[in-house]
Amino acid sequence: MNVLVGYATAHGSTRAIAERTAAVLRHAGLTAEARPVTEVEDAGAYRAFVLGSAVHGQRWLRPAKDFARDHLDVLVRRPVWIFSVGMPAALRGPWRRMAPQEVPVIEKDLPPGLAYRSHRLFSGVVERDHLSRTGRLLFRLVGGRFGDFLDGEAVDAWAAGIAEELRAGAGRGGGPSDGAGT
Repeated sequence: MNVLVGYATAHGSTRAIAERTAAVLRHAGLTAEARPVTEVEDAGAYRAFVLGSAVHGQRWLRPAKDFARDHLDVLVRRPVWIFSVGMPAALRGPWRRMAPQEVPVIEKDLPPGLAYRSHRLFSGVVERDHLSRTGRLLFRLVGGRFGDFLDGEAVDAWAAGIAEELRAGAGRGGGPSDGAGT
């Protein structure tokens, strides 16, 4: 099965997660490639999709949303999984506990009609130069910490679950299996 792990990244964390996901899928015997969504020439050539984006302002980056909107006719007929990359693990206390509440906000901003089997929010790398001066101040005020918060084991486990679904034949047809994206 030819799987696209398409992504839009701001500072590289989303690319790293996409590449890791594609490697897990290949290790499971699937044909998979990680590629920026802006470089995908023929979405119809893929049998399944894993799409991800960095999250800024609780929204996917424009190229990822545009790809989903522009290729919705293909995506609705194929299995799709999505992931978002933000900074929940960089937060502390109540802010960290509130991070899962960001997922429905992200999903509301996705193109209408996009069906997906699951959506995962991962943390990435948060460096000082990724934020404006005001952003750094606010980040520190809410207890944010700079560093690499990418959880490779969580990415691997999620990707292995996708591979298992695809190998088992659950990957036929579009539509969510867990109620997400409806």
